[in-house]
Amino acid sequence: MLKIRLARGGAKKRPYYHIVIADSHSPRDGKFIEKVGSYNPMLPKDGETPRVALKVERIAEWLGKGAQPTDRVARFLSQDETLGAKVKWSQGNNPNKAQPGKKAQERAAERAQREADRLEAEAAAKAEAAEAAAKAKEEAEAAKNAPASEEAPAEEAPAAEAAAEETPAAEEATEEKAEG
Repeated sequence: MLKIRLARGGAKKRPYYHIVIADSHSPRDGKFIEKVGSYNPMLPKDGETPRVALKVERIAEWLGKGAQPTDRVARFLSQDETLGAKVKWSQGNNPNKAQPGKKAQERAAERAQREADRLEAEAAAKAEAAEAAAKAKEEAEAAKNAPASEEAPAEEAPAAEAAAEETPAAEEATEEKAEG
């Protein structure tokens, strides 16, 4: 199948394109049948010299033989007054162009699942901590409301033992200060 397409020329970062008639299977800058125009994107759009130069008669002849223009070349041809009637260009529509690929979608789903699991674990930990705090609060209120006679002897005994242990240590400390 014959295509009317762009073949890149020019230097690095200074593109220049030839509009050529080529077999659709040949490489972009490879073998072509005929050069039918040029496109220089480095020129200003509304400058004195045109950015696109076309050999209209040759292009019309190749279109008659069945050559198909690429999307970019069809845009150039539709802007030309003489070829505009023969070549109708409409913008292509690819709604899936912005969609990520399968692997990226799988990674996003895994990431979302990990995030949901992490949030669930945090919520469970917060609920567990709140439950433990509520239980401790209930125990504290129960201890306050319990009769004082039951708790007093239990609390006094450890305090008395601690005081008995501290007094010999305090006496030894005072004796060492006196000697030293």
